[in-house]
Amino acid sequence: MGKQILLDCRLFAVGADLSGASNKIELSAEHEDKDATNYRSGGWKEVLGGLGSAEIAGEGQWEAGDPSLVDNASWTDLGGVGPYTVCPNDSVVSALAYLVKGMRADFKFGDAVGEIAPWSGTVKSSWPLVRGQIGHPPGTARTASGTGTALELGAVTAGKRLYAALHVLSVAGTSTPTITGRIESDDSGAFSSPTTRLTFAAATAIGGEILRTDGTAITDTWWRVAWTISGTSPSFLFVSSLGIR
Repeated sequence: MGKQILLDCRLFAVGADLSGASNKIELSAEHEDKDATNYRSGGWKEVLGGLGSAEIAGEGQWEAGDPSLVDNASWTDLGGVGPYTVCPNDSVVSALAYLVKGMRADFKFGDAVGEIAPWSGTVKSSWPLVRGQIGHPPGTARTASGTGTALELGAVTAGKRLYAALHVLSVAGTSTPTITGRIESDDSGAFSSPTTRLTFAAATAIGGEILRTDGTAITDTWWRVAWTISGTSPSFLFVSSLGIR
């Protein structure tokens, strides 16, 4: 991916797709620099990396009246912790994605008379910021159980984890339509013997969840999203992102 103009960034906030109501998204990450300078530091300041943190700041056009819109979603999530996924350029399968478990820290609305009603807000990280890929796109409705595209993310070395987020954006159907997402791995892209690594809670309404493995090594290098759907005439729109850190 070369230099680009930001034209089609995507922002998924727990169970809401805020991309169409956003005109600015900023993602930042840092580590505290802790002074470790001593008499043997050779006359130069010596620092060590301290606590890490990440932040998502967004703004755009205010909308309200539905759980999927920015005002409803922001008030519901304010002070709560959930999954957030940011894509610099669209959200097709394998697109670059940044995912984090974060707290919705603040929400601001309003401007002068005659202006388009704006919103702004920030999310503060509770888990590490992860650079990964989209495993399932938001615009493909699923009405039956299935599996997604195989992604060669690589092995998980000891001490690292596979992180995955699931954003359920819409739910339709009768008799309690339910979707249960999971993350599978295999040593081959054919997935002849998949192993389930993470399983999301069964979802019957819009919302989201982020999970991670326990830090033990996983030698499989191929990964995919899979889902089980039940209910009468069910239909779900959801997006999933995953990465290793």
